[in-house]
Amino acid sequence: MNTIFVSLISMGSIAALSAFGLSVASKKFAVETDPRIDEIEDVLPGVNCGACGYAGCRSFAENVAGGEAPANGCPVGGAEVAKLVAAIIGVESDGPRRQVAQVLCKGGLEEAKQKGTYDGPRDCRIANATQGGDKVCSFGCLGYGSCVDACPFDAMYMDDNGLPVVIEDKCTACGKCVEACPRDIITLVDVEQGVHIRCRSLLTGRFVRQACSVGCIACQRCVKTCPTGAIYMEDNLARINYDLCTNCQECVAVCPMNTIEWQEGKGLLEKEATG
Repeated sequence: MNTIFVSLISMGSIAALSAFGLSVASKKFAVETDPRIDEIEDVLPGVNCGACGYAGCRSFAENVAGGEAPANGCPVGGAEVAKLVAAIIGVESDGPRRQVAQVLCKGGLEEAKQKGTYDGPRDCRIANATQGGDKVCSFGCLGYGSCVDACPFDAMYMDDNGLPVVIEDKCTACGKCVEACPRDIITLVDVEQGVHIRCRSLLTGRFVRQACSVGCIACQRCVKTCPTGAIYMEDNLARINYDLCTNCQECVAVCPMNTIEWQEGKGLLEKEATG
């Protein structure tokens, strides 16, 4: 009986000493964390979408506190969150300019010619890597909605013409749809931009006409008409420099293929003309 009693006392003493030692060691070797990290994380949206360029909201908060990321680096949170983060780290911020996704293709079921019937999984990435989908154009939207499936904010849907449509009021510019598109036809631009060249084909005009009724044929009328030099040709495709575009719509009026589109509700932008 005495043996058991002594054993219990010995084990209890050892446990107590071990606990005391661990307590001292945890305090002595503790790694201090910046309390601002928790504060920053608390004001972030918490969706962990990675649009900021980091693994998640916690990682972004750590980098902001460490001076490696800007206070306005969360596009989902927008200006409101940017100001809260800036206040926590003691800097000023006007917030990021709001961006939205734009689909740079108009070649839906009515406009794009078909080459056959695709019988694989209804996934744009798989179709692009295997049979290439139903359409003749190898640069345009495949139409299987991988971008819509990738959107965590229900800001996209597929219309009756087989093209994705962005709901700008819901779009947070998280970039998930951009990543999901295997043909790089989705981009993020300033929400106030209303003029867009909705084609990505690099083929010459003759081949574009054979594949799509609204594709860019590289006629260069838009380039010659643009008063600010915002439109230029590259690899048989008219491209737009949004930093120079003022939404004047002159290019829209001269495009013979209706490739360049104007979004209703946008206004004229004040930007310095260069040409």
